[in-house]
Amino acid sequence: MTTQQAISLEFFPPRDIAAQERLVRSAKQLLALHPAYVSVTFGAGGSTRSGTAETVKLMQNLGCDAAPHLSCIGASRATLGEILDAYRAQGIKRIVALRGDMPSGMGGDAGELHYASELVAFIRQHSGDAFHIEVAAYPEMHPQASSAQADLDHFVAKVQAGADSAITQYFFNADAYFDFVERVQARGINVPVVPGIMPITNYAQLSRFSNMCGAEIPRWIRLRLADFGDDKASIKAFGIDVIGKLSQDLLDKGAPGLHFYTLNNADVTMAIWRQLSLDA
Repeated sequence: MTTQQAISLEFFPPRDIAAQERLVRSAKQLLALHPAYVSVTFGAGGSTRSGTAETVKLMQNLGCDAAPHLSCIGASRATLGEILDAYRAQGIKRIVALRGDMPSGMGGDAGELHYASELVAFIRQHSGDAFHIEVAAYPEMHPQASSAQADLDHFVAKVQAGADSAITQYFFNADAYFDFVERVQARGINVPVVPGIMPITNYAQLSRFSNMCGAEIPRWIRLRLADFGDDKASIKAFGIDVIGKLSQDLLDKGAPGLHFYTLNNADVTMAIWRQLSLDA
């Protein structure tokens, strides 16, 4: 890893006091490794807007730069402007701009902006260069995209609207990531595209996540995980080894950094991080 490669982390807002206590414990452990910043998710269907803001404040109080996820679905321009103004006053310097999912019960009220590229353009129009804007990238294609080319076009549109960098959906095939980066660069886009890294701790959970987001779990990984059954210790050790090797390979071949989806747990992410060669 070079001095230009940085590791960042993602957390999600806790739903109750016990979950908040677990989050604080995990965050304190991981922040001791000095990540470049942490991001805080918006929650399924935009259901945790207030939770995002509260968790961002928590991370700031723990001494870390925090980047809230911001979704345009279900929000008016006025509401988005108020959120951006509040974050700016709070000292936030980075936003993860996403289209987001339609909240349950919302019906046809999808808000005034319908695409992440429109949200990026709105942030730039409203706040100028006050925020570093991150957007999402999908090396294996967004599950709702009509084609790989259409998905690439959507990504290019987000960058042209003003995005500074991107975080990918997680993947287990490094070739998919580097192919995506090559295709992006062939379109004249040279913003950093940071690989999103998902630790492996629970096969059923990972399979469910992957089915929803379109991330392919290679057959050999599925078979190995199936063999372990309920042996959590073996799954954890296998996951640390597999994801550690993937992460090192990405860094060695020039990825601009890594963004870990921690799932609010510290131990596996810390184990992978410490396995990496991080010489400057």
